[in-house]
Amino acid sequence: MSIHSLTIAGTDPSGGAGIQADLKTFSALGVYGTTVITALVAQNTTGVQAVYDIDPSFLATQLESVLSDVRIDSIKIGMLSNVANVKVVAEMLQRYPVPYTVLDTVMLAKSGDPLLSEEAATVMTELLLPVVSLITPNLPEAAALLKCSSAETEDEMLQQGRKLLSMGCQAILLKGGHLADGESPDWLFTPEGEWRFTASRVNTHNTHGTGCTLSAALAALRPRYEDWQSTVPVAKAYLQNALVQADKLDVGKGIGPVHHFHQWW
Repeated sequence: MSIHSLTIAGTDPSGGAGIQADLKTFSALGVYGTTVITALVAQNTTGVQAVYDIDPSFLATQLESVLSDVRIDSIKIGMLSNVANVKVVAEMLQRYPVPYTVLDTVMLAKSGDPLLSEEAATVMTELLLPVVSLITPNLPEAAALLKCSSAETEDEMLQQGRKLLSMGCQAILLKGGHLADGESPDWLFTPEGEWRFTASRVNTHNTHGTGCTLSAALAALRPRYEDWQSTVPVAKAYLQNALVQADKLDVGKGIGPVHHFHQWW
């Protein structure tokens, strides 16, 4: 039986992040992808030029259309943009329970442009963190959720991951790419334990969409694996290879995308 995954996110016309990256990731990993759009984003490899939020009632209608018809095995949630969207998604997750839901706590674009209001981040913490299966913040996003300064050492990273778990999260994959060292350690925190995953840094400028791609890979792969600790290394290996092959692409004048279809071309 095929796996069906849903991405709830904003768009990226340049194809490297958001809905477009999620669909590419689902397809590359052999999963049937469905989509619900939260915002129309005018962005490219150099930054975000404009954001047009989808009306919350239409967002709800999109979710109803998909969830009432298609069996959804996993969900990846990306850019939600505002308070109303966060509330709609939280309500729909309660109405239509799905086995696995990955929340990529999208707050900033790779260019540094804001993608989530501060008020929406607070509501996300209250309504979404307790009901999703896994959140995947990077260090600045974790700091924003905890309302503290960003971790600068792995010890501080561990402390923040444990704090997030104590806030009611079911599981956290805290990404350490912002640490200033040769490794890029990620830590998985669950009530059952903690696991450290590392990958060597890839010398490429083309990293647009890495967060979207990893969270989409986690959502796509989780139905095939027993738990998150066995899913994470497979998802990270896919992203690592997409980064290693990223320079084969020649997209845009800024931060280019990873190569989602590196296995084929």
